[in-house]
Amino acid sequence: MNPDQLSLLNPTYLFGSSLLNHRCYFEGWQFLKQSDLKSAHPIPPIEIPTIRIPTRRQVLDGLLDRIGKSAFAGKKEFEEYLLHKYRQNCRANTLKGAAISLNQFLAFYGATGNLGLGQITKQDIGAFVEHLQDRGLKPNTVNCRLRAVYAFIRFLVEKKVLGYELMERKIKVKLPDRLPRAIDPVDLKQLLAVIDNTRDRALILLLVRTGMRIGELLNTRVSDVDFTEKKVLIYQADKTAVGRVVYFSEDAKEALSAWMKIRDCICDYLFFGRGHGPLGYEAARGSFRKYIHKAGLEHSGYTLHCLRHTFATDLLNAGMRLECLQVLLGHTNLEITRRYARLTDKTREEEYFRAMRRIEKGELDADDQRDH
Repeated sequence: MNPDQLSLLNPTYLFGSSLLNHRCYFEGWQFLKQSDLKSAHPIPPIEIPTIRIPTRRQVLDGLLDRIGKSAFAGKKEFEEYLLHKYRQNCRANTLKGAAISLNQFLAFYGATGNLGLGQITKQDIGAFVEHLQDRGLKPNTVNCRLRAVYAFIRFLVEKKVLGYELMERKIKVKLPDRLPRAIDPVDLKQLLAVIDNTRDRALILLLVRTGMRIGELLNTRVSDVDFTEKKVLIYQADKTAVGRVVYFSEDAKEALSAWMKIRDCICDYLFFGRGHGPLGYEAARGSFRKYIHKAGLEHSGYTLHCLRHTFATDLLNAGMRLECLQVLLGHTNLEITRRYARLTDKTREEEYFRAMRRIEKGELDADDQRDH
């Protein structure tokens, strides 16, 4: 058998083993010329499946493209750092946040006349913090930018670009320690009374009965809800990326069942918007504000996140342990959950009013005054 005959019977002899190579061979003039199959039906085209690029990769590529078009010191290290964060499986929003913070820092650093990252000093970091504060940014925002800068510096230290002394006695921003803002029980009752839309009632009741973050609820699919056991499976938390299970009450179940009867069964998401994708945050926020206004609470300052605070406060008032509430809220640090205890410390409240009643009645004696 000569090579021409061999190549006709076995195209991989000349064209390799790829399916695409087979297609090129059989559709090419060599096969048609040698086979003499003029009356044969044409070979149907091979469908090549389209590859969907993950959202994280799209975000990364967009950020790298913008960095490549910019002009500031440390572009190469900046790109390497974002790739490092991507390999660590950081979320798209984390990549965006890091890019925003570092873009501002490197632009500020370059504007001072510095050309290389090896000359970064603690004074440069402090000057950047002052620059952000002078712009009127809130302390939480400044602290977020500062954390991103220090994470980048740690990366540079590991690459031997900077010395470890920059990580010692780091600059800190004093943050306000505010109380969580819960909705007053009377106001909550007033709010729920004016919700006349089936979908909105289910959404708001689920938020206040499960303590879910709004992003977690909007990304919930119908398959994540267990009506029998009245629970929702959050496979990946919106903020901490840690999965957990939350539960909902009977009134939330009734509202959700009413919504399930009229919703579009084709869509996977529990609450959906246009195009059968998840309902957007602005749409949910707009609905909440509409009912706040309708209930006459427009000057209360309540937000969607207050529903989560209300959930936590109500459970603590009902006697739930902090450790149990921590898991339901998805907090990684118990101290974050402990903030709600300041709203619900009944023992302190009772002691205050008991002492105040004695003061008002003039029951303090000389011994009591000397003790203090």
